[in-house]
Amino acid sequence: MARTATVIKPAPRTRKGTGGITLNDVAKLAGVSAITISRALNTPDRVSPDTLQRVRDAVARTGYVPNLVAGGLASNRSRLVAALIPTIAGSVFLETIQALTDTLAAAGYQLMLGQGGYEGAREDALIEAIIGRRPDGIVLTGILHSPEGRKRLLASGIPVVETWDLTPTPIDMLVGFSHEKVGAQVADWLHRRGYRHPAIVTADDHRAGLRRKGFEARLHELGIAKVPACVVPAPSTLGGGRAGLLELLSQDAKLDFIFCSSDLLAHGVVTEAQAQGIKVPDELGVLGFGNLGFAADTHPPLSTVHVDGAAIGRQAARFIIDRLAGSDTGPRVRDIGFSILERESA
Repeated sequence: MARTATVIKPAPRTRKGTGGITLNDVAKLAGVSAITISRALNTPDRVSPDTLQRVRDAVARTGYVPNLVAGGLASNRSRLVAALIPTIAGSVFLETIQALTDTLAAAGYQLMLGQGGYEGAREDALIEAIIGRRPDGIVLTGILHSPEGRKRLLASGIPVVETWDLTPTPIDMLVGFSHEKVGAQVADWLHRRGYRHPAIVTADDHRAGLRRKGFEARLHELGIAKVPACVVPAPSTLGGGRAGLLELLSQDAKLDFIFCSSDLLAHGVVTEAQAQGIKVPDELGVLGFGNLGFAADTHPPLSTVHVDGAAIGRQAARFIIDRLAGSDTGPRVRDIGFSILERESA
């Protein structure tokens, strides 16, 4: 008797997946179509309250997160804004980042933060990576960028806001202040108060260098030709301030005032002065920069230069939000200025 062969058909091949929850998984759980899920997530006002609740329950149960990359490709919007700061250790930028985050979030945008350091090569690499991900806006710290980085930013067509500096020729938009004017006004301030033997402890970054330039130039105009200086690596630390004062003292310089490029350095100078038995401010006046959160609570409280970092963040966000909405951004360069806060250290 002939045997009948049994033919076993192979199962249909399926695409290998990642195992993640998909839009179709959520649709099945909610008992609706994938299109309805998409509509409920993107335009909830277009579905009934009952359907919307079922979709939200299904999303909550599955932990599903929409694919924003795919949605961004369809709408040509990522809803992301990238910001580059030199270092997360630089607390002077915290108010700007917080205000930038809050203002963008209120308009439906999220902030992506990058740390570019104080060297152009790292910023260039970050700029290239960020542009490739097509954020809706880019916020940069400072105006000193490499020719290649500037070229890429201009070619990207992405709204760019430079911050914490000032120039009449920004890449696109800018909100900041003049560091050279900070130095010059500090020189005027201390001279009016009778100080005649000032020095400076400064970090080696570009913006601190501009403050030093303005400080020394104005003092020369006021008849003070020699201004002892100590330059320490950026980012600033309290230890750098202590070392800075020790170096100045080793030069046998006659000092009655020290301008520091950050409050951290100023706090270090005050700490070392106390360790050396030098009375602040009776024998040595000290002034910082940044008006950081601790500046009013040191002993003695630090005199400092105040910059409204939150205002910088809010304006940078508004620039991007208004540009994306097609609204008039107004003047594309905003000078927010600064002020000198006189406390007990000088």
